[in-house]
Amino acid sequence: MKTKRPMMKETVGAQYYAFNTPDEDGNVDYTTYEDTIKTEVVKQIGTTENGDTTTVRASGKDYASFNQVSSTDLEVEVVAFPQEDLARMRGENIATNGLVSSGGTKERPYFAYGKVVKLVGGGVRFDWYPKCQVIENTDDIATSEDSFSEQNDTVTIRAYAFNEKGENKNYVDSSITGFPEGLTEEKFFSKPIVTSADLDAVVAESA
Repeated sequence: MKTKRPMMKETVGAQYYAFNTPDEDGNVDYTTYEDTIKTEVVKQIGTTENGDTTTVRASGKDYASFNQVSSTDLEVEVVAFPQEDLARMRGENIATNGLVSSGGTKERPYFAYGKVVKLVGGGVRFDWYPKCQVIENTDDIATSEDSFSEQNDTVTIRAYAFNEKGENKNYVDSSITGFPEGLTEEKFFSKPIVTSADLDAVVAESA
């Protein structure tokens, strides 16, 4: 018998995102992303997988179980968010004189979204979601009181499948065998990790 002591989550770290540059037909091109943007504004992130589980029965008993996840919703509570980037994620029109037009039917751009989970004892988990869109966000405001109080917003990001297998996230975890030696947060999030070859390239650069 083997006894394992898994690492507990300690805190959420920074968030990262990189807008995708679509191909000439307007489709997501996983080889072309803009520069990664980092912000350290996250209070908490709630994750909900959208999908269902199907159980196949044969000979009067359960034979196999199949789980299909169509997308994942990330409810990201932040103390602030770069307003120009949020407007762009929402597909809003930004005029040259700074006027932003919102509402109506907008085509929202795709982007890659990354987050850091810090584990007790110095462990880490780095997540990349290569194909995402903002689906909604809050913009609540209240009057100020005698003492300062946080007025946070929640940005809901939906991560879609980025390959033929239906996968929507790539991640590495320092508690899993094979975690690349010398891999740092800065290197992992220098560009979206879409394939295993992308990770190999990042690791080679950090060697």
